[in-house]
Amino acid sequence: MTHPSGPVRWHGPVLVKASLACHVGAVLAVVVESALWPWAAGLVVLDHLLLVFGVLSPRSSWLGANMRRLPDAAVRRREVALTLDDGPDPQVTPVVLDLLDAYGAKVTFFCIGEQAARHPQLVREILARGHSVQNHTHRHSHTFSFNGPERAAQEVDRSQDTLARLTGERPQFFRAPAGFRNMFLAPVLHERGLRLVSWTRRGFDTVRRDPADVLDRLTRKLGPGDILLLHDRGSARAASGKPVVLEVLPKLLQRLQQLNLKAVTLPQAMETDA
Repeated sequence: MTHPSGPVRWHGPVLVKASLACHVGAVLAVVVESALWPWAAGLVVLDHLLLVFGVLSPRSSWLGANMRRLPDAAVRRREVALTLDDGPDPQVTPVVLDLLDAYGAKVTFFCIGEQAARHPQLVREILARGHSVQNHTHRHSHTFSFNGPERAAQEVDRSQDTLARLTGERPQFFRAPAGFRNMFLAPVLHERGLRLVSWTRRGFDTVRRDPADVLDRLTRKLGPGDILLLHDRGSARAASGKPVVLEVLPKLLQRLQQLNLKAVTLPQAMETDA
């Protein structure tokens, strides 16, 4: 599979190039002078720690491009991108869709391929309501960040194929499970014309049960160009027994209106000004 505009050479991020140079240099140093092995080993360990940070830091760009905010054109239009992960969910997603309709908001659903295949009509309903469906891997495996390049590509491709079959269009954006990217992910996404997306701020609604706390995390210093993260599947339960996302979403959408901010899909946000 290739980039939609044709093959484009992938330029590895500086950290990956530096890591390769580090390993080659360490081997050469030990070959030239065996007494240098403690220094060489220490350098390799440090390099691996930096790579681990790049993998486990969702908003890091150390391992390749990572979209954390919307482009300047979207900022000028006072747009924000609300993203919902891990669905679709037959109990929660329909309620979310009705809430979004009530406030005229358009959002991006990062769907798990497996879930989408289980609920194809729900995926089509998301599109019919004017929202966007994007790639969140096929199985949402928590070992995704440790997969080799072939397994990582399979997770991306299976979800890509499933969502394309259900929606009639191939996703343009990708989000890694929990935001933990794979070390080999950048060239895989590049070859498929996908952009990695993280977020500006997240609500932690899968682990925090207090809707007020989740809302505060999302709205503190909220402004144009922000990318917000919630979940339409796997959201924690509030004291009321309802998924936190269903208690937070109406207040969040009201807050956007008060700030004169417009919730748009990621493809809409990427449009340039006329």
